Amino acid sequence: MPEAEPLELIGQNEVRWRNRTLVHFSGCDYFRLARHPEVVAAAARAIEKHGINVAASRVTTGNRKLYVELEHKLAAFFGAESAVILPDGYLAPMAAAQAVSGDFSHAFIDERSHAALVDASRMLACPVKMFPHRDVAKLARLLAKLAANARPILLTDGMFSHDGAVSPLAEYLKILPRTGMILVDDAHAAGVLGAKGRGSVEHAGVNRARIIHCATLSKAFGAYGGIVLGSGTLREKIVTLSPAFAGSTPLPPPLASAALASLRILKSEPERRKRLSHNVSHLRVQLRKAGWEISETPGPIVRLPILNFAEEKNLKRRLLTSGIYPPYFKYGRSSAAGFFRFVISSEHTQPQLDKLARVLAEFMMGGKDAFAQRIGR
Repeated sequence: MPEAEPLELIGQNEVRWRNRTLVHFSGCDYFRLARHPEVVAAAARAIEKHGINVAASRVTTGNRKLYVELEHKLAAFFGAESAVILPDGYLAPMAAAQAVSGDFSHAFIDERSHAALVDASRMLACPVKMFPHRDVAKLARLLAKLAANARPILLTDGMFSHDGAVSPLAEYLKILPRTGMILVDDAHAAGVLGAKGRGSVEHAGVNRARIIHCATLSKAFGAYGGIVLGSGTLREKIVTLSPAFAGSTPLPPPLASAALASLRILKSEPERRKRLSHNVSHLRVQLRKAGWEISETPGPIVRLPILNFAEEKNLKRRLLTSGIYPPYFKYGRSSAAGFFRFVISSEHTQPQLDKLARVLAEFMMGGKDAFAQRIGR
């Protein structure tokens, strides 16, 4: 995927692109906390108190009370026994995999998992096999072929960013042997899904005992850094065995302080999740009325069916003409072709959502003889 053109954020939901200000339905700052006054102020105060960087690993002289406080607050927020923070969300599953390397005989990974999980799987010191996306039956057949003493580990996204679908964690746990575990990369679900924002684990209603739960602070929390949630034993193994933890400089103190502020906001303002859910539902209802086939997924993502080249060009033009930045991607292994993916925020206004719905409805109407008929309408 080539590097995207630079964008300048303007306010809550707009970007500056080629000297134009456009409504923005991209990125994963789901609650717009990255610019929340309290979060920004917390980071600014931390700069004055702690400076920009600790310039050392946490296993030497780079540990700070601020990091310990953040880990305790994260463990409490997610309802986990313990937490460990990493300088980047990509490193979280990698550190977890390094910590449990050699503990498992086989690894199975969803074919649409994030690249961070693919890289993490290579560190498990066991054979790795991909299985079809969210296919419980296929995974069950693969597990049935293992020896009775096998110790499998399953790697999957909690919520898949290409369309907002969630991993069937409860079903996976039912078919895994007692010796099996799941490593979940919950980057997109953490803070968003579940009654308390605890992510796909809470959404699925499953016990954490056999789950290594990884997440990031750079999306719903509007800050930065990776998280691994699990047992105290897992945390100790990460600290002592993971080169990703021991060999890296921790996230800058201002970002740790910003994360603490965003945690307070998400905990005290559950209406943000309700508003996000309402915005997503509102847009999906309008698009379905216009004839679009839109998947009903738990995540705040609206993905359109794949278009041909002429349709892509037409829709991009219509969006730009209407003042909307066109979020068109060729995203990882989720599709060989590109697609439009609109990410909804709790802070998108009704007029902004209605504008998007109107443009997409007009595209559907204007393409009746081509696109609409091609998809069977």
